[in-house]
Amino acid sequence: MTTAMALEDTDWAMDAQIAIARLAITEAQFSADDLRRVLRPAPHPNHVGAAFLACKNAGLIEPINTTTSTSKSRNHGSLKVWRRAEGAGR
Repeated sequence: MTTAMALEDTDWAMDAQIAIARLAITEAQFSADDLRRVLRPAPHPNHVGAAFLACKNAGLIEPINTTTSTSKSRNHGSLKVWRRAEGAGR
């Protein structure tokens, strides 16, 4: 008997980076809670941080502060607050 493989959301990472770029344009500051608000759930919790890191490494965003998550799934954990990087997209 075989077990069905779960379908993985292979587009989530690119969709997340696009959503983060949009947040950087439309919001003065934002966090992973905002990404969770505008995008479907990540296939794995670690994917959220990886998407922010990819955008940071691309020079699109920069961290400015930390805050406490309002997401129940994060259990009030600490997370970074981001903004569009100086000189990005101008």
